[in-house]
Amino acid sequence: MTKQSSPGNIGPTPTPALHTTANAAELPDPKRWWALTVIAGAQLMVILDGTIVNVALPSVQNGLGMSDANRQWVITAYSLAFGGLLLLGGRIADLAGRKRTFMIGLIGFAAASALGGAADGPGTLFAARALQGACAAVLAPSALSLLTTTFTDTAERGRAFGIYGALAGGGSAIGLLVGGLLTEYATWRWCLYVNVPIALAALGGALAILKDSPGQRGVRLDVPGALLASGGLVAIVYGFNDAESAGWADPLVLTLIAAGVILLAVFVWWQSHAKHPMLPLHIVRDSTRAAALATMGLATVAMFGAFLFLTYYLQTILDYSPVRTGLAFLPMSVTIVIGATQIAARLLPHTAPRNLMAPGMLLAAVGMLLLTRLSMNSAYTTGVLPSLVLLGLGMGLTFMPVYATATAGVAPKDAGVTSATVSTFQQIGGSLGTVLLNTIASSAATRYIDAHPSRGRGLGEGMVHGFTVAAWWSTGVLLLAALVAAMAKAPEKT
Repeated sequence: MTKQSSPGNIGPTPTPALHTTANAAELPDPKRWWALTVIAGAQLMVILDGTIVNVALPSVQNGLGMSDANRQWVITAYSLAFGGLLLLGGRIADLAGRKRTFMIGLIGFAAASALGGAADGPGTLFAARALQGACAAVLAPSALSLLTTTFTDTAERGRAFGIYGALAGGGSAIGLLVGGLLTEYATWRWCLYVNVPIALAALGGALAILKDSPGQRGVRLDVPGALLASGGLVAIVYGFNDAESAGWADPLVLTLIAAGVILLAVFVWWQSHAKHPMLPLHIVRDSTRAAALATMGLATVAMFGAFLFLTYYLQTILDYSPVRTGLAFLPMSVTIVIGATQIAARLLPHTAPRNLMAPGMLLAAVGMLLLTRLSMNSAYTTGVLPSLVLLGLGMGLTFMPVYATATAGVAPKDAGVTSATVSTFQQIGGSLGTVLLNTIASSAATRYIDAHPSRGRGLGEGMVHGFTVAAWWSTGVLLLAALVAAMAKAPEKT
């Protein structure tokens, strides 16, 4: 029998088990696989909503009269609110109870989606997307906490985390496919309306299947911590966004980025002094967990950036329709599922997490490197498809052990905030990656067009040049992620 680990350390075996204090003779929940369906369905909705509007952005922009400068906020408003409030959402799950918080998040998400679908102007849509992100910040950590407490058997938990990790990685690519279908055959508004029936179905399943859990005694909400973290992230994202038009040396850009860094530094200081910190620092002090979280953040910086410029490459350069663009990402979704459920889930009980995460990031880096060779004349089958397959396998090998490792060996009172920390790194990585890599690509494209004014296809060539420059940066980020994962200390064996 495996001994209990301390709250600040990963358990003594490299399995994805979260050690519990339950009696060993306690029978597993007979409805646990139905519960997984409910939890996974809600999580898929949350993840795919980060990208479901990407393919629809041209239609959204035309329909609401949105400017080129403001259109990226359709994506960023969601991911920024999601990532910035996740830690607070984790503490709310600990305070109010996981099932109750899960259901509140579903109701709020459905209402925000309906508001966004009915938006009559950019401001309403941006507000609805931010509200979606805030509700997702309440929903996601309670979902992961419910998963860790529903599956008590080590082998079953490995399979459950494999499914969950596949959805976490593949949900973004699935969102592109669904967004393309809804945009072409219905209207962009259904990219938001579609969440309403999904959320209501999950709500009914939660009422009938999920077990209730009381809130943890002694938990308090760290409002100053939430304001510091959110304020710091918003300032940095605004700085990255303004750098596209004003340049990196602009005083306002530098001030925003510096203010964001200072606020995040004050947030870390506050967490070490607050009586009820939003993020207990012992959660991230463990080297293995910290490496898993950093790997997740770096991986999503590169992946979300790739989604952005590949979407525009397929539609603008290769002249793909929204549906064809969504279908073009399908191989990546399939290989993420294969990597997570058929490879990582089978190997993780027998090896250290870093032995999956580091090769996964190297594989993804090779896939991203192939995108640096894109040109105006590249074909999908030779220029894009091999990259998507390698990226998918690499992300699948990485996400499953990240989720399993980062949530293993924590005390029950910290389950919600730990789960929120994992999703925070994923969402913040995606938000920063979208803004930063878009700025890099746009700046490189502008410089190329200015340097080649006589070329007949200068605009398209400049766009492709910007994409390849962003791909080089993404490759470097993935190599850094591989290095971080490889340096993670392996959990001790009994």
